[in-house]
Amino acid sequence: MSKSVTNIMTARTASGIERMRPSAAPALAIAFAALLAGCANRDSVTVGAIPDDYRTTHPIVIAEKNQKIDLPVGAGDRGMTGAQRDTLLGFLDGYDKGAAPSLTIAIPRGSANEVAALVAGRDFARVAVAAGIKRNRIVMTSYQSAVPEASAPVRVAFVAVRAQTDKCGRWPEDLLETTDNKHYADFGCSYQNNLAAQVANPNDLIGPRKQSEIDAENRGAVIDLYRTRGISNEFLSNSEVTY
Repeated sequence: MSKSVTNIMTARTASGIERMRPSAAPALAIAFAALLAGCANRDSVTVGAIPDDYRTTHPIVIAEKNQKIDLPVGAGDRGMTGAQRDTLLGFLDGYDKGAAPSLTIAIPRGSANEVAALVAGRDFARVAVAAGIKRNRIVMTSYQSAVPEASAPVRVAFVAVRAQTDKCGRWPEDLLETTDNKHYADFGCSYQNNLAAQVANPNDLIGPRKQSEIDAENRGAVIDLYRTRGISNEFLSNSEVTY
């Protein structure tokens, strides 16, 4: 250390004790601030380098998913009801007639409503055919009722390609017993599930669709209208959006 720096940093008193001169305080403050900035920058780089993205932990994937609905049938029913018909038609709106997967209608066996369920199941098949599903794609099957004294539902199902993600509700660690500056395991899961459920065509997640043809007649009419009238004065005078 040079003599001039030594004179700035310390001064010896008469008793022999070294005392810091006032001129050294600003220099030490700057050095201390630089040291803290270096530590903060190091921590931010370390935390930022950890992969912590809900799109990575809960990715949306396109896969086959079993679409099913249980239609309750009373033991005293003698055929399909109006409510059952409306519910079934709403369920069949998600059936892709182009892919034409097998539509399974499962009738309960050994239940209190076995006879009524068989009659209703046949009506369900006729409704499906009327909705545009090919007859050779409808499979009539049965399943054993778990409770013979109860009325089991008729199960209608088909397999479709859907956008989906993993199930929510994973809590492997206690949120209060961690010092990691990271998202918890279930973070973003419900958002990803809701987003996947709203996707009508899963192929939109893979790539864009082909553009439709241009309506040349409508385009020409719009251009002619613009040339004739120009920009509306109302638009020019009031271009702000009010809420």
